Amino acid sequence: MAIQTRNKRKTDFSMASMSDLVFLLLIFFMLTSTLVAPNAIKLLLPSSNSRTIEKPPKITISINEDFEYFLQGVQIEEQLLGQQLNEKLEEQNDVSIRLETNKNVPIQYVVNVIDIVNNINKTYKTKHKVILATSPKR
Repeated sequence: MAIQTRNKRKTDFSMASMSDLVFLLLIFFMLTSTLVAPNAIKLLLPSSNSRTIEKPPKITISINEDFEYFLQGVQIEEQLLGQQLNEKLEEQNDVSIRLETNKNVPIQYVVNVIDIVNNINKTYKTKHKVILATSPKR
């Protein structure tokens, strides 16, 4: 006579709850990623038809409509710009420096940045160049 157990173990696995969980996580990450605002400076760039391809290791300097300088997105005083830029360019010989300015910024502020880079080039015998960022003409 064979003895049968009342409680049988099931080896089935329900994947329905797992797929629900994956979709909930997907929705959560999609919603939270749209809420994250990048640390960008809003500028209305001048327009141009010319294009220059910049080299990958670049440094970005921005000047907004209030004539404030930003080095890599961090606000900096004009007097400290040369020193901070020199520290970022240490041990590098040929870096493209991207200059983003609002189109209403007087040209003197752009020339100030170019002079700082030229002084670094003359002092350390490097070949850094400044590229003015523009938006395409319509």
